[in-house]
Amino acid sequence: MTSANHGHEHGHAHDHDKHTHGHGAGHCCSAPVAGKSSPASTIDPVCGMTVSPDSPHHAQHAGDDIHFCSAGCRAKFVADPEKYLAPKPRSPEVGAPDGAVYVCPMHPDVRQDHPGTCPTCGMALEPEMPSLDEQENPELRDFRRRFWWTLPLTLVVFVLAMFGDRLPGLPHAARSWLELALSAPVVLWAGFPFFERGLQSVRHRSPNMWTLIGLGVAAAFGYSVVATVAPGLFPDSFREHGRVGVYFEAAAVIVSLTLLGQLLELRARAQTSAAIKALLGLAPKTARRLRDDGGEEDVELSHVHVGDRLRVRPGEKVPVDGVVLEGRSHLDESMLTGEPVPVAKAAGDEVIGATLNGSGSLVIRAAKVGSATVLAQIVQLVAQAQRSRAPMQRMADRVAFWFVLAVLAVAAATLLGWGLLGPEPSWTYAVLNAVSVLIIACPCALGLATPMSIMVATGRGAQAGVLFRDAEAIENFRRIDTLVVDKTGTLTEGRPAFREAVPVAGMDEAELLRLAASLDQGSEHPLAEAIVAEARRRGLALVAAEDFESSTGIGVRGRVDGRRVAIGNTALMQELAVDVADLTDRADTLRARGASVMYVALDGRLAGLLAVADPVKASTPEAIRALHAEGLRIVMATGDGIATARSVAQELGIDEVHGEVRPQDKIALVQRLKAEGRRVAMAGDGINDAPALAGADVGIAMGTGTDVAMSSAQVTLVKGDLRGILRARRLSQATVANMKQNLVFAFIYNALGVPVAAGLLYPFTGLLLSPMIAALAMSLSSVSVVSNALRLGRARIG
Repeated sequence: MTSANHGHEHGHAHDHDKHTHGHGAGHCCSAPVAGKSSPASTIDPVCGMTVSPDSPHHAQHAGDDIHFCSAGCRAKFVADPEKYLAPKPRSPEVGAPDGAVYVCPMHPDVRQDHPGTCPTCGMALEPEMPSLDEQENPELRDFRRRFWWTLPLTLVVFVLAMFGDRLPGLPHAARSWLELALSAPVVLWAGFPFFERGLQSVRHRSPNMWTLIGLGVAAAFGYSVVATVAPGLFPDSFREHGRVGVYFEAAAVIVSLTLLGQLLELRARAQTSAAIKALLGLAPKTARRLRDDGGEEDVELSHVHVGDRLRVRPGEKVPVDGVVLEGRSHLDESMLTGEPVPVAKAAGDEVIGATLNGSGSLVIRAAKVGSATVLAQIVQLVAQAQRSRAPMQRMADRVAFWFVLAVLAVAAATLLGWGLLGPEPSWTYAVLNAVSVLIIACPCALGLATPMSIMVATGRGAQAGVLFRDAEAIENFRRIDTLVVDKTGTLTEGRPAFREAVPVAGMDEAELLRLAASLDQGSEHPLAEAIVAEARRRGLALVAAEDFESSTGIGVRGRVDGRRVAIGNTALMQELAVDVADLTDRADTLRARGASVMYVALDGRLAGLLAVADPVKASTPEAIRALHAEGLRIVMATGDGIATARSVAQELGIDEVHGEVRPQDKIALVQRLKAEGRRVAMAGDGINDAPALAGADVGIAMGTGTDVAMSSAQVTLVKGDLRGILRARRLSQATVANMKQNLVFAFIYNALGVPVAAGLLYPFTGLLLSPMIAALAMSLSSVSVVSNALRLGRARIG
């Protein structure tokens, strides 16, 4: 970019998108009706705020004079008065916001606008975006009620089945009827959701865990009912102790144990939304708004509009994203960025909502509110990533589908094999073993293996300032072996900073800087701003310049304290016939180190030079060393001149350098590296980086950069610190290892459990697996997988 004032190239501009929000867009909440709240105030029917009757924003409707807090609310009302005057019905779903979308935790492609169950796996759908007002999971509440109400019946049935023969005066037939009466509520009411989901899986041709559980319980209970109601239908080989054997206790215990497993699993799954709820909880509930009449008022956060002036007192949280208008303070941004050191803020600095103010008082102007804030976007990214599917999960889903069909075949073979070839009572053994196979082979652990790991990992990443957009990025990040980085804003701060002043003999350095900064006050160029900022930092007394003149592309000139001052490049000095030979070597040395150099002339003679550079971020050298230690090759691709690029690369020890590259050159570089067989990640922060971010195996956006870059990337580093790449890589490695552990555990469990349940060990050991033990093992396997996934929340990632 050629300087309009100083005539120097300086990196590439970072064009942050400026979204102009309508007043209160997306943040006004409807009040039931308009009307007087007191003689001194009225209610704005659009946003529900209390407003003064003196408000200039008002409109006539049906003979009433209705007042509004702003022109934006008035415009909305005038466009559709009935929308805001009609009473609003309450949402039937307590805690679920209007327009809530419900998705399956394991199959995020299943989406609907109301609660229900997933047609693919049968799990209850959950709100896509958790809410702080959201009540307990209704499925958890329902299953708890069914479990505790029927558990006593299950225990009684179990005791009757185990010890009924020892109870005097209880006939065998009466005992069967008693067990039927006690187990029927357990199976038919408490187990109803299992049958419902099992039938749903058959209807959708998607066999899953509920297919097996439904079949197993139905087989055990149905067989026992027939044996109780019509025992004469059974041959003598089915009789034990004078009655046909019944297995009501197996059916009841399977239902109770499955409910218990679901309760434990649902409670553990609820912890995965804790990361989002913790982020949502960071935002304050109210903001202190400054009125135009000089007064102040506390308003709910939903009533804050873009452009509002807000006061942030010491120790308070910043309510929304904005810009500081008045005051100085330090903000603790660690809750969003993971960085513990408070950041200094003064007039003109941007602040992020939910960050904690230190001891100073600030007045800010609201720039982004509601869903446009950094915090809201982080929450959305985390929620989206938690619901996405990893490639490993897709593989597990395919395996689970065929696994269920195989289990059904094994159960059928077990039934026929034991019935036709087994010892007496052969068909009793056949039914029990077939039910055991169906129950123990339930693939719920297999289905939970990867989504649980993904959900926990995304929450852990958010705590560390690393936001994954989808599960595929988490799984692929660990494979990266080459990192392509932009320079400006990624390796460096992205804004010029004063480096040094070099006066000629007889000239004072402070005076040189004072004269130059006084003249540069009239310039808006970033290089001029860096010079002025340094002079003010040193406490130099600046004065107003006279006869200020800007020469496009070469520099500026004017009068300061009655003396002629000119600042610019070699071309300007030649135009003014100023000899710069004394400082040419020094200027060349500074340029080779990546600095922009400006000569200063005083009354037609060379007074010195000023050097301004884009400083390397303090965290960058450490990040580069750590990434090299991980075996990554670092490639720099920048639009800056090749000399500047090489200087920065040499300072940081970067492996490969490309300077003066355009956006199309960056994507071409990424494609070339991929063609060489490398796994490429691209890190950048500007609009010009977006194509390469989208084309890389993993795109990494600096959270301090543009919205376009972040929307093109799969990973966002909230702080814009390259050390986050190391954290992301380690989290990826830990997550994939965790998923593999879960999958191996689930597969080994089923591989060992199914043959034992089918009776394979019986000829050698006489060992058979009771359906009740199978149900207990099935529930414990799911809980083990969930517990292992939750360990990721404590993973050490640097």
